[in-house]
Amino acid sequence: MRISVIGCGYLGAVHAACMAELGHDVVGIDVDASKIENLAAGRAPFFEPGLGDLLSPDNARLRFTTDIAAAEHARVHFIAVGTPQVAGGVAADLTYVNAAVEALLPHIGPGHLVVGKSTVPVGTAARLAELVAPTGASLAWNPEFLREGFAVSDTLSPDRLVYGVDHRDDRAAEVLDEIYKRPLEAGTPRIVTDYATAELVKVSANAFLATKISFINAMAEIAEVTGADVTTLADAIGYDARIGRRFLNAGVGFGGGCLPKDIRAFQARAEELGVGHSLAFLADVDDVNLRRRQRVVDLVTENLGGDLTGKAVTVLGLAFKPESDDVRDSPALDVAQRLVDAGAVVRATDPEAIETARRLRPHLDYVESIQEAVSGADAIVVVTEWHQFRELDPVEVAGWARGRVVVDGRNCLDASDWRSAGWTYAGLGRP
Repeated sequence: MRISVIGCGYLGAVHAACMAELGHDVVGIDVDASKIENLAAGRAPFFEPGLGDLLSPDNARLRFTTDIAAAEHARVHFIAVGTPQVAGGVAADLTYVNAAVEALLPHIGPGHLVVGKSTVPVGTAARLAELVAPTGASLAWNPEFLREGFAVSDTLSPDRLVYGVDHRDDRAAEVLDEIYKRPLEAGTPRIVTDYATAELVKVSANAFLATKISFINAMAEIAEVTGADVTTLADAIGYDARIGRRFLNAGVGFGGGCLPKDIRAFQARAEELGVGHSLAFLADVDDVNLRRRQRVVDLVTENLGGDLTGKAVTVLGLAFKPESDDVRDSPALDVAQRLVDAGAVVRATDPEAIETARRLRPHLDYVESIQEAVSGADAIVVVTEWHQFRELDPVEVAGWARGRVVVDGRNCLDASDWRSAGWTYAGLGRP
């Protein structure tokens, strides 16, 4: 198939590279010339395991350009632009989605299929289908379910494929089946539905995951005042097949470019539809999540005598999750800033996210090595569970630091090992 991908950010760059890997002829299009220059040279503009291997400039099936007219040579056009929060509000900003479709209109015609990948408020696809219809092209909505750090494998081997199509359009699903032939032959489940359901699948999945994470963090708050161990609690309830253990890891909470903004936009859309009460609980989910960031700062403060002024604190982690350099709404970066605001002298490190963090918080002190970050520290805070941090030897680290306080914001360290090495260990919801 000849495919164009409009928008070459995180979603679009991964999708374009993976579509070429599946054997299609792909052109990625974006207005950001520097981004296109990097991609065309085979350089990923962000860290994502496996993506660099797919971006070879020698790949004849994959090219990148800033020229939207290049889409004329394709027959299927994926819209993969961002949908951030609107400035000063919580609703989804559809500026980029609208602009991408409008720019594409002069270059599509009968037999073309426009396919939405972006996460949008329910009702968006039906509106865009009306814009596309006069060209003779049709529209489908094919939501993405990528996990940062696993985006390549999630695209090539998805756990499900969802097609939102017009009930009068018999061809759209057939075209998507051809595009995804390899994963379908490998047994990937496929659901064909209407536009609204396809749009709701993505946002409701994110809302459920966010709720599950905040639930166990709410239990961590209970555990902290009762002496219970939230990690053991999660293990116990996770054995229930109706609940499951995944996403039941208490800690500093969720962040990134999807879950926080998607649940807020979902609430905003529900309000617009007159059913805001249906998603009122998501406000509490958001509140619990944000509270855990301050709780980490409080634990550092409590264990350093009640005042952080002038105290040297090492922050291990900046990305919102491991195997990523994404610092959008990162709990780790937020904790670092809150520590600075409380008077601490903060030094931070991360295997991949230093440069992305520096662009957002240039005033923080960043260092490359863990040893340099820990040297002379009064306390260490682990806020991104990179394996490099999980596997630290507490005896060796004790030789670098000045103090012996470690706050485990991800409950990813072995508390007994650290305590045995002379550290005061504090986790979230753990005795």
